[in-house]
Amino acid sequence: METLLESPITSSTPIQITDGAVQQLNAIRMQENIPADYCLRVGVKGGGCSGFSYVLGFDLQKDDDDTFEINDLKIVMNKAHAIYLLGMEIDFVTGLENRGFTFNNPNASSTCGCGTSFSA
Repeated sequence: METLLESPITSSTPIQITDGAVQQLNAIRMQENIPADYCLRVGVKGGGCSGFSYVLGFDLQKDDDDTFEINDLKIVMNKAHAIYLLGMEIDFVTGLENRGFTFNNPNASSTCGCGTSFSA
């Protein structure tokens, strides 16, 4: 049986998550019965209107992840994704025209109108 070595939780966080987003993520975790050993995965993937799309979901920690914690929420991020996400803020908005997670990324040279894709 292979054991996954847990990387230490870093004291500095490369991203910020607002209290509203943390509350919404915790609500999703409970509604969807996400297992306790799953962490919040934040990352990027190729695709989307502008070149990259954001990844936000619950997943198991992998060997090439950095781990950190915000408001008791354990977060994992592939080490290679940090250059695209450093300084980003994730929020949850509930307005008349918009409802959902928003990504305020200072590394994005342009973003798409959908708000979930960007170029760097």
